[in-house]
Amino acid sequence: MSVPTRRRRWFTLCALTASAALVAIPPSVASGRSVSPFGVRVTGQLAKEREQSVGAMSPHVAANDGDNGNEADEIAEGADQYAEARTSPGVVAPGAYGAAWHDLTNLRSTGGNWRNITDLPYNSDDPRYRDIDSNSSGGGGNVTGRMAAIAADDDGYVYAGSAGGGVWRSRSGGGHWQPISDRLPAQSTGALALDGAGRLWLGTGEATTNADAYLGSGVYVLTHPHHGTFSARSRVGGDELESTTIHELRFAGDTVWAATSKGVWSHSTRELSGPWKLEYAPNPDFLPGGSKADDPSAPYKNIANDIAIDPKDPSKVVLAVGWRSGDDYNGFYTKVNGAWTRITSGLGDLPADAADVGNVTFASSADGSRYYAIDQSPEQLNTNPDSGLEGIYVSTSGSPTGPWTKIADYKGLAADNSALTTAGYMPGVQAWYNQFLAVDPSDPKHLYAGLEEVYETKDGGSTWSTVGPYWNFTFPCWSIDPAKQTGDCNPTTHSDQHGVAIGRYHGKSFVYVGNDGGVYKRPVNGAQDASGHATDWTSLNDGTIDTLQYYSVGIGKDLDHGGLSVTGGLQDNGQSILRGDDKVMGSNFGGDGGDTLTDPANGCDIAQEYVYLAVQVTQNCAVNDGSWITDASKATSYSVAPPDNATSEARFIAPLAADMKDGNTWVAGGRHIWVQTHGYAIRSGKEWTSVHDFGAGRVATAVAASGGKIYAAWCGPCNNQGFARGIAVGNADGTGWHDISLPVDGTVPNRYLSGFAVDPNNADHVFLAVNGFSRHWTEGPGAGVGHVFESTDGGTTWKDVSANLPDVPTNSALVTADGGLAVATDLGVVYRAPGRTTWQRIGSLPAVAVLQLKASPDGGTLYAATHGRGIYTVKVCDLR
Repeated sequence: MSVPTRRRRWFTLCALTASAALVAIPPSVASGRSVSPFGVRVTGQLAKEREQSVGAMSPHVAANDGDNGNEADEIAEGADQYAEARTSPGVVAPGAYGAAWHDLTNLRSTGGNWRNITDLPYNSDDPRYRDIDSNSSGGGGNVTGRMAAIAADDDGYVYAGSAGGGVWRSRSGGGHWQPISDRLPAQSTGALALDGAGRLWLGTGEATTNADAYLGSGVYVLTHPHHGTFSARSRVGGDELESTTIHELRFAGDTVWAATSKGVWSHSTRELSGPWKLEYAPNPDFLPGGSKADDPSAPYKNIANDIAIDPKDPSKVVLAVGWRSGDDYNGFYTKVNGAWTRITSGLGDLPADAADVGNVTFASSADGSRYYAIDQSPEQLNTNPDSGLEGIYVSTSGSPTGPWTKIADYKGLAADNSALTTAGYMPGVQAWYNQFLAVDPSDPKHLYAGLEEVYETKDGGSTWSTVGPYWNFTFPCWSIDPAKQTGDCNPTTHSDQHGVAIGRYHGKSFVYVGNDGGVYKRPVNGAQDASGHATDWTSLNDGTIDTLQYYSVGIGKDLDHGGLSVTGGLQDNGQSILRGDDKVMGSNFGGDGGDTLTDPANGCDIAQEYVYLAVQVTQNCAVNDGSWITDASKATSYSVAPPDNATSEARFIAPLAADMKDGNTWVAGGRHIWVQTHGYAIRSGKEWTSVHDFGAGRVATAVAASGGKIYAAWCGPCNNQGFARGIAVGNADGTGWHDISLPVDGTVPNRYLSGFAVDPNNADHVFLAVNGFSRHWTEGPGAGVGHVFESTDGGTTWKDVSANLPDVPTNSALVTADGGLAVATDLGVVYRAPGRTTWQRIGSLPAVAVLQLKASPDGGTLYAATHGRGIYTVKVCDLR
């Protein structure tokens, strides 16, 4: 968040007959059509949303935002909502995921083996899919899931740490990747660093505080990273850093320092078995075991972002401490007379005031002559619609105590041929989420900086180039020509930068960047065009590295190419589509991909959800050569969002489902339950009908329908400030709607209700998946116990059927064609065979979240959408 159990192979032939079985905004999200290129519409929409929300708390944010509504952008809102599902109604105690992983790996295993079907290149610029809702031709090329950290050496070895899919190694300067952390109980990366002895240090727990960042299980060391793999036995220290996020690991002498969500810690690099030492926590009462550990704000009270160590005097250490949205403890700290003390003056341009110190990243030159820093300002975040960036700074003394001089701000970066020049969405608008710094080892004035884009200066900050623009849509060189990747523009990187490293391969230096689209590289002293854009970026996402973060999966017959068409919605990588004869996946919808509906009888009939119920539909797989740019009638995808999208009265990733008995009847959940009966022929959001209103402040968390009967779960408030949940049942024609009695002290826990699985043979027989952790780990009213519940009377009464199921967040469930029950959890998939009451673990997936399960059209294959390792399949008949 153990070592995989060896599986028994089943050499049997499956014969199963078909049976019933269970940040960029696409332009069509806005009302009306436009022939403007995708990117222009995106920045305009984001800018409008941010400008409207800065300085005020919208009803939607007020109802759902776990940190007082200060986050105006959608990534921050998604962060709160993703966490709410796993933590409400209270605070989860440390060690919950570790205990769950231990119990899960000790379950008896089913037969069958998972097969990864997305381990091939995913081309975000695939020329087949240049419809109005696609990002294709933006210039990002081959992509994979978000990379949080990068490390590289001078022997051609590159290490990429993903947000949810573990750490990967390349022996060839990038590409031909191998996973090296699959045996760990946490696959979320916070930091990667090589020490002076060549050892690779891994800090687990991603620290971007975004929509799907998972806590970690501590720090691990790989002594021989060229040929070894991480194991649980390689953990440094004890359990002090379990259930934390780790932003940076820094070295000084024989000490490693860790900036974490629980303060700053240190450890010997020689003796790895002793406990970690807590160096500084600004609010220790909020740490685990403290008197305020159960306070809802505890996770935000001891956040450390980075550590700067004076290369000339390692005893001089500066800590960057603070919550991105602002807190009284935010600031820079150093030791004075043996005590950590806030620096209140003498920093020069670098702010000392708490309101202007948020997320901070440091970098030192190899010769010790310069220190650099990026600072994100909580004040800017909360009041400036254009950017949250306070600035980029340099200390020419080489000391982190300064004095510091500002060498860049968001206006200057925007003027350097950035793609982000729209008021309301400019460089650093997500500086709390996007940051990196790296200094060329051979030139202390040569600096790479990452925000949403990649910037480079070769003169210490006097001039800058946007070498990796957000995309190419806004530049004169761009065209949608399907014969070209991105018109006459050069390839760029994916947006939203997180990790960086400089290494050598075959004697040449390269800079490696990790972002929401994976890993890219270019020569350290690479080429630029007249606009300062790099001409030599190479995507290293060659298909051997699959860290794609799926929210959903859809499967349908491929009538044109044979076999099946498989689609899925992804974090910041749109929707992928894999046709029956594809060697490369394409992207037919852009932005963040949420839920997905695919017609089992025709895999080119697709509905893809963006966030907040922004739904697009196509009936030709969104195949388009871009001719809609000059003739709007040639667009082949349509915006069909239910009205709750316009008011943002829906979850960030909102539920969407088709009736199991009638694929033309769709159900969507926001504040209302919406129904439309035109299937994939729908062309307008006006075709939805509200059949039920949960009421103000409540939003749907799960929906399911069979034969016209609808089950809908809701929450509101959805955070731990008065968390409430419930279930309503009714009919698609609007009749018979009623609330199910679910008292806080009843059988069903007072936790987030995440999914329904309806028996295909009896609509009154339904299973309920419950997220979060049971009361052993959750401090909150009515947290209860159990994760899977069964009703045989249409939801009126429920029975806990969790049995030996580990206490782990449960995301969805599915009744298989043979009457078994499969359940997706944050740590893999479990299965209850027909007629059985106990659970088994399916396959040997690493500790990765599985968010959705779907069955193939014939019911014979189970598809699992993992949030960090792509899409996997297993034969149902092998689950014995």
